[in-house]
Amino acid sequence: MTTSPDPKSIAVALAYEASEGAPRVVAKGRGTLARTIIEKAKESGIFVHESPELVAMLMQVDLDARIPPQLYIAIAELLAWVYRIERDAGEIASPPVITLPAGE
Repeated sequence: MTTSPDPKSIAVALAYEASEGAPRVVAKGRGTLARTIIEKAKESGIFVHESPELVAMLMQVDLDARIPPQLYIAIAELLAWVYRIERDAGEIASPPVITLPAGE
């Protein structure tokens, strides 16, 4: 899950299964819908990462579509960060430095 900070709430939720190849956009929205997505994620124990640039790029991906290859590195960096947190029993590590595609 990645979000942009308020007041312009925007949220995009991703799902990843190793058998699927690339993560999919499973929810996205603005305003009240974004706040609901964020709230549900937190209630479910899903980590929420704030990255206005990344969420802007992910908002362009259709719902239920796989992320484009241009975002593979950025999402891989984010997933690696989440896996480290899970491995270390929820100890929050420094937020990842995400490499976004040039010119996007």
